Amino acid sequence: MDMKEFEGMVFCQSCGMPLGKDEDFGTNADGIKNDEYCLYCYQTGKFTQPDITLEEMIEQTSKAIDKEGVMSLEEAKELSQQNIPKLKRWK
Repeated sequence: MDMKEFEGMVFCQSCGMPLGKDEDFGTNADGIKNDEYCLYCYQTGKFTQPDITLEEMIEQTSKAIDKEGVMSLEEAKELSQQNIPKLKRWK
């Protein structure tokens, strides 16, 4: 996978999803776009899965990447384990 395509892109600070289009972003309580989180992690000012653990997020994200066919499950897990703990939600 060529990571150059992601240079300069914003990523969800919960799951690491690239946020390339307006519809990818979550929303604040007032319905305005939230600049830090995706629509799957954050809606109307709240996390959609407030009790999810870091380990569960890594597993969930790895499976989603694998399902998209972008890379193997093993590669997705490695990428997720390297990057998700560095995101704002998990610091």
